[in-house]
Parts: sequence; C-alpha cells; structure tokens
Amino acid sequence: MPATTTTPVTRERLNGLMQAYKSTSLLRTAVELGVFDALADGPATADALAGRLGTHPRGTRILLDAMVAISLAGIDGDAYHLPPGAEQFLVSKSPQYLGDMTKVISSDWEWDALKRLPEAVRHGGTVMDEHAETAEYQYWVDFASFASAIATPTAQVMTDALEHFAAARPSLKVLDMACGHGIYGYAFAQRHRQATVTSLDWENVVPVAAGHAERLGVSDRVGFLTGDMFTEPLGGPYDVVMLTNVLHHFSEERGIELLRRAREALKPDGRLALVGFTTGDGTPAEDPAPYLFSILMLVWTAQGEVHSKAAYDRMLSASGFADPELHTVAHLPLRVLIASPAR
Repeated sequence: MPATTTTPVTRERLNGLMQAYKSTSLLRTAVELGVFDALADGPATADALAGRLGTHPRGTRILLDAMVAISLAGIDGDAYHLPPGAEQFLVSKSPQYLGDMTKVISSDWEWDALKRLPEAVRHGGTVMDEHAETAEYQYWVDFASFASAIATPTAQVMTDALEHFAAARPSLKVLDMACGHGIYGYAFAQRHRQATVTSLDWENVVPVAAGHAERLGVSDRVGFLTGDMFTEPLGGPYDVVMLTNVLHHFSEERGIELLRRAREALKPDGRLALVGFTTGDGTPAEDPAPYLFSILMLVWTAQGEVHSKAAYDRMLSASGFADPELHTVAHLPLRVLIASPAR
C-alpha cells in the first residue's frame, strides 16, 4: 500500500473513540422510542414528549439533553425540536428514512459479536456459536426487514447497469441468490415487465422477501427457493444471476465455489450482477469503510473479509467470467459489478 499521512493520536480523539458507543446508543434509543416522529409534530417540552411517548419525564429529559449534546436534537428555552436533516432521514414517514438501519448497522447481533473481537483476532475468525454463516441465523430476518433504505439506491444502480442488456430480451429469467430482502431482483422486475425472479434464501427469510415483492407490485412474477445457496438445486438457465452482499462472507476459494455455481446456472450470453464492498488502491485511511466492515466479517465469519477489486477479478476469472464492469453508488461504499461468461 502507498504511504499516507497518519492522523495523530490525541487525548481528545481517544476520548471520542472511547465514548462513540454512547452516541450510537442515543440514536438507537431515540429511534426505538419514536422521539423523532414525536418531534416532527413540532417543538415540545420533555414532560409533553414523555406524555406522548409513554416514557418517564426524568428519563426523557436526560435523553433529550444528551441528544442536544450530539446534535440529534435542538433546544429553544425548554422546548426541544428536530435538528436540520432529521425530518428527512429520521422521521419514519419520510421516503428517505434511515432510522430502521439502526436495527441492521448497529444491531445487538453485531454488538454482541464485536464484544468478542479480541478472541476473534487471536483465533483468526469467528468464535461465536451462532454467526453470519449459521443456517437460518435470525439476524438475516432483521436484515431483510430493515435494510431496504440502503438496498434501494444500490438496486437502481444495478438495474441501470443492466438496462441495455435487459431491454433487448423478450423475456428475462432472474435468479437472486441469498436474496435477503429481495429488493435487487424486485427493482429489476419493476423496470422490466418481461422479467420473472426466483429468490433464494433461508426458509425464515423468504416470507420477508415475499412481503417486499407484494409491496413493490411484482409478487405475481416472483417464485422462491429455500435452503443453502451452496447446495440447493438452482434450476435455470437464467438470463441474470444476482449475488448481492455475499462474497465478503467467504474466502476467495469459497467465493470461487459459489461463483461457479452461478456460472452453471447462467445462460451463455447472460449476466452476473454482484454487489458488495471492495477495497481500492489507496490506503485504509483514505477509504476506511471497507476495512471497518472487514472487522465485522472477522468476528462474524470463519474466513470472510472485504475483497479488493483485484480479488474479485481473480474469483471471476477462475469461475468462468470475463472482466467485470464496475459501477459506484453515490454516497454509499458499495460497488456493483456486471460480468459476462468468458468466451
């Protein structure tokens, strides 16, 4: 990696790092209790908000003052109000609402795993009895339920990237492996009326995906497979196979195994659509998000980590694909890769 300028370690910076979990707890609690929705009705005192929320007045006042301290609320006299941007991102009726992501990005599942980071570093992988690779892990139900805020803009980028390919085909059979919420396949089907989607995931996740298909108006063109994506018969052949936010859970070798399954299920002129984090050519300090996400993979999987673009190229080449097209997602650290079978 190239050299980079390192931010100095200071007392103030260390103090902020040590207390960052308190800010996360405040955000999680405010979302869970409905504080932002209550303040969307207008400024209110702590006592008035406590009455609306069914919380204790003293507890509500202490919570609100702490929210003011980190700019999650404002105050004028004794009346609290929403800060700029909160109505857009933290009030649940907003189409850009991100509050549900606290149940994913800062979930108890992740917190419990990260408590054991020292053990995972010593061991070289997860030490959890249940983790991201466990069959029917309950976290994936929460992920499928609440992650659409990030999935939706990424799904639009994927659909745009496939536009020219898809528009020329009179019919489209799509397989979404490890579909989770299913948003990627369903956004594609909304754009292309000739598309049918087969969504594959664990049995406890599929009902959540089915709910999203119904909400998005494509349920009449969606079918489901349940089971392990490494062993479940996939059917096909498909025009498009989607693998979204999956490969970082595995080593390159295991990723190749999965990609070969995708290649076998794909038509010779089909397309593979991948979504995930990738590390770049710069240093971790220049692009921290994928490296911080790798820490989660360390505590939550046996051999997973965020792979570089070069690693994706190696995995795709070894599994029978040509070099992929790379597409970025505005304001998100995710990448969309579109690959064709190698000739």
